[in-house]
Amino acid sequence: MTQLDVLYRYGTAPSEQALFALSKVRDVYGVRLVEVSEADKTVRVEYDASRLNGALIHQLLRRAGLDIVETVAMIPNVDDTAPSPPVRASVA
Repeated sequence: MTQLDVLYRYGTAPSEQALFALSKVRDVYGVRLVEVSEADKTVRVEYDASRLNGALIHQLLRRAGLDIVETVAMIPNVDDTAPSPPVRASVA
């Protein structure tokens, strides 16, 4: 079993009907977690990659009525982060 997370940003706030449909996405075999953040306008889905793929998760969210705008990278780009300090050798 391979667990993956995918994070999507949505445009318009989901309706009550869309939120109810999103709760049903959790019932799909292989979906472990569906987490909506209204403050960030994002939805995070944790799923089993041996059973599902990112395209299918995207399709499930769209069918639920979520207005997906983009996929958000959960790991920051290496170019966007500050360089790491040099590693110093330890003396034992």
